Amino acid sequence: MKAHAGKLYDANYDPELLAERAACAELLFDYHQLRPSQEAERRSLLHRLFGRVGENATVVPPFHCDYGYNIEVGANFFLNAGCVILDGAKVRFGDNVFVAPHCGFYTAGHPLDVARRNQGLEYARPITIGDNVWIGAEVCVLPGVSIGEGSVIGAGSIVTKDIPAHVLAFGNPCRVVRQLTE
Repeated sequence: MKAHAGKLYDANYDPELLAERAACAELLFDYHQLRPSQEAERRSLLHRLFGRVGENATVVPPFHCDYGYNIEVGANFFLNAGCVILDGAKVRFGDNVFVAPHCGFYTAGHPLDVARRNQGLEYARPITIGDNVWIGAEVCVLPGVSIGEGSVIGAGSIVTKDIPAHVLAFGNPCRVVRQLTE
């Protein structure tokens, strides 16, 4: 697939991609209709939706994604309510990752050239979140970003570039504030 190769692809009019997003939307609809007590059903749907699901993974609805199969979550993953993952490329979350409410992980971007953008073309760059990361409320992670193991991203940050391991980072744009120590 062109998206996985980092090339421009037709996100708006490609019949195969439209069908995959529609199938994902159906699974998300079912997920959102489950009662909180239906944990086994919720876990089963996550396994059908995501490419990989670790033990004790929790996704609090409402939640939105484009395809689902490009999302991989590790053990003890927690995604709070109102999060969006636009997964045209892989989005990998390590073990023990905690994501606060209303965060967005966006692999998709569009050409600056209006003619190509109006053709429905976009690109996708993978996002990788290391083990033991905490992401504060309303954080926006942009295409191609990696966040290193053990880091903390402060609420409201817009993460435009890679963040190294074991740091506190926040702001717009997000930047390293200090190393994290025991």
